[in-house]
Amino acid sequence: MRWSPRRRKRIARAAGYLVFALVIAVVVSAADWGRLSDAFFRLDIARSMFPGAITVALRNTIVYTLLAFVFGLTLGLILALMRLSSIPPYRWFATAYIELFRGLPALLVLFMVGYGVPLAFPDREIPGGVYGSVAVGLGLTAAAYMAETIRAGIQAVPRGQLEAARTLGMSHTRAMISIILPQAFRIVIPPLTNEIILLTKDTSLVYVLGVTATTIELTKFAGDTLNTRVNPTPLVVAGLLYLVITLPMSQLVRGLERRAGRER
Repeated sequence: MRWSPRRRKRIARAAGYLVFALVIAVVVSAADWGRLSDAFFRLDIARSMFPGAITVALRNTIVYTLLAFVFGLTLGLILALMRLSSIPPYRWFATAYIELFRGLPALLVLFMVGYGVPLAFPDREIPGGVYGSVAVGLGLTAAAYMAETIRAGIQAVPRGQLEAARTLGMSHTRAMISIILPQAFRIVIPPLTNEIILLTKDTSLVYVLGVTATTIELTKFAGDTLNTRVNPTPLVVAGLLYLVITLPMSQLVRGLERRAGRER
């Protein structure tokens, strides 16, 4: 008996579902859920974490993310325009910056901003204390990635748009601000939203600056609570709170991508 291609495809798909279900069933049945619950899901420990200092840690994580994103986006836009500039020194500087900060770990950049800048400029300090240092430290690294994203978005806009604006009497700067950049940002909104998600997770590196009770973030708080409770439940709670922040952003990215696909 010879099966049609459509029927073979259905059988292959059903077999794939069956194998996947069997693997899940084996893992679920083999795991010791009682021990896992005692080790990672102690509800009494989780309840004791709310609504105290963990609320401050959650708020600080969000604030650090937003500050670093705003700083990185501003600097990234400037670098993208320099990268596309007709002036060679601007292009050279932007290229060198992007290659340097894409290659350096964010932890090292954050450390150098937090401790190197005060040593280099003893009579000056970054405004905002830890908040300012986090914004600059994480923003410097994020700007390198955002610059390339924005540059790609600008180059994705048909060149005829700029030429048409120039024929109407607009200056290059005016055409870039009014015509090109709005279209470019519509293109790069999904990858920029992904950058916010990455920055949210990078806030876990803030501990290197020596945070206090008022500037603590989720990972540091979970680690400190773990030392007193001797149970990994605080780490699980912190992970769930990170998901509370990032999952809506992921849904937003998918929605924006679907919308952009329909418009195209």
